Amino acid sequence: MSSQLSVSEVELEGFHLSDLPQDCIAAVISLTSPRDACRLSLVSTTFKSVSESDAVWERFLPSGLNLIPSSLSCSSKKQLYLSLCENPLLIHGGRKSIQVERGSGKKVYMLSARDLSIVWGDTPTYWRWISIPDSRFEEVAELVNVCWLEIRGKIAVSMLSPMTHYKAYLVFKPTTGAYGLHYQAAEVSFGVVGAQVWKRAVLLDADRGHPRRVGRLNRCRFLRMQTETAKGRGDGWLEIELGELLNDGSRCSDGETEVEMSVLEVKGGNWKGGLIVQGIEIRPYLCNSC
Repeated sequence: MSSQLSVSEVELEGFHLSDLPQDCIAAVISLTSPRDACRLSLVSTTFKSVSESDAVWERFLPSGLNLIPSSLSCSSKKQLYLSLCENPLLIHGGRKSIQVERGSGKKVYMLSARDLSIVWGDTPTYWRWISIPDSRFEEVAELVNVCWLEIRGKIAVSMLSPMTHYKAYLVFKPTTGAYGLHYQAAEVSFGVVGAQVWKRAVLLDADRGHPRRVGRLNRCRFLRMQTETAKGRGDGWLEIELGELLNDGSRCSDGETEVEMSVLEVKGGNWKGGLIVQGIEIRPYLCNSC
């Protein structure tokens, strides 16, 4: 079924779909998308009533509603859906958050810094755990001083929306005294554990467009790799893309397959600090033409 429904498409040879029983209309609309449901609400008063019903919007809500606390009170399933679009919901003891992509209903996750594996993360000389008001999580990780930067995260494929193209992003910000992040590009990746993963180079220093110091071999390697720089998110944080994958649904049933995200800067040898890591976000990539 097309994701671009027009008003004219609900009337065929004199028969109007609003003449159908409302439960049939609800069943049809629930097979479209949240965006289409909103468009169809403009067709008639009958379509408006059905398009905003709990029967329709319950189908758009992500699976795993047992994760949603009873304290999140909404007057309708549509209001609950819209709330999940705007307000990240903490799950798994506050170590992850879940949201819904407004137009498609696809699931968006962020793994908190506490949910990541950070080498030397429990050593105060190298990393410290702090609370800041603009983080959705209770704690974030602040890089104090390391020469080996290694951050990894995993999530079960079964938690992601099937048949969905996902991208992963490191969500971070530099401190005022950040240093050493511009000397060497970091190597990042995102893919299924155990499968071949495409790696790319990124620059964690948002103020500079090129690494300051690389040897001849590293420079050639750096130029061969696609280099990304950080971009603002609109919430006071920066993000940088780690990679992308298609969850085609074939690995969802076993419940054991995982995808892994990684950020590595372990070859430069220089000391670096002043990076605050909120987490890694995994969200659907939806092209404008879709």
